[in-house]
Amino acid sequence: MVKILGISGSLRKASFNTGLMKAAAADVPEGVEFDTATLHGIPLYDGDIEVKNGIPEAVTALKQKIMAADGVILFTPEYNNSMPGVFKNAIDWLSRPSADIAKVFRGRHFALAGTSPGNFGTILSQNAWLPVMRTLGAELWSGKRLMLPRAETLFDQDGALSDADAADRLRAFVKAFADFAGAQNGR
Repeated sequence: MVKILGISGSLRKASFNTGLMKAAAADVPEGVEFDTATLHGIPLYDGDIEVKNGIPEAVTALKQKIMAADGVILFTPEYNNSMPGVFKNAIDWLSRPSADIAKVFRGRHFALAGTSPGNFGTILSQNAWLPVMRTLGAELWSGKRLMLPRAETLFDQDGALSDADAADRLRAFVKAFADFAGAQNGR
């Protein structure tokens, strides 16, 4: 069984990217277990808080989910032509203490996916993630990136992915990444 973790980089209740992650989790290929995570409960990074209180419980829980996964998909919104600050903040916490970088990121397979109201999907956000993932030593899957434009046309009023073409693309993306991550981990 290949274990994939999806992480939504938005805190909004009606987030398109959380909806995309939920759609991926609801339609997984055979032989794939798909877990999900959000960034809720992760405070702003503050080195003084880290020294005084240690790593927050929400960060530790997310680290455990990442370390249990064969592959991780970052479902990233795009804010002001880049990654969301709240998502980058979570990654910064996940890299603390620095000794944990190897356990959480180094050699772990990551993929990028996202949807936005704009015409280019989340290409600039996904591009902004490239140097961050390289710095942390993650194995960023270059087989595909999923960028779905005009998000407001892809979801129904309840936030479920309703566009058949987008659902097909998402399914193919998850399958290809799971096949890659599984093969790399001998599954």
